[in-house]
Amino acid sequence: QVQLVESGGGLVQAGGSLRLSCAASGSIFSINLMGWYRQAPGKQRELVAHITSGGSTDYADSVKGRFTISRDNAKNTVYLQMNSLKPEDTAVYYCAAARHPNIYWGQGTQVTVSS
Repeated sequence: QVQLVESGGGLVQAGGSLRLSCAASGSIFSINLMGWYRQAPGKQRELVAHITSGGSTDYADSVKGRFTISRDNAKNTVYLQMNSLKPEDTAVYYCAAARHPNIYWGQGTQVTVSS
């Protein structure tokens, strides 16, 4: 089992910044991919960004140039730095970890961007 705990959400004005953290514990060896997803009210959960064990990253088009995903292997933590936030970024943000054949999810953290 893998446990994921997110933190760092909150309320911010448009144009502001937030940094989300996701601390992984448990059977974390062989986790080959970690990422952030988000789900806005009435919408499907969507990928925001992911990072491989080798450090390769990928982003949704809507956040490219504004969000940065990174990881600290010594702390078993993944971060999502979110800059130039927009009201449409408002959602519950979930951390995910993939270790074949399972995907593990955190409990989610609310991000609200006011206009």
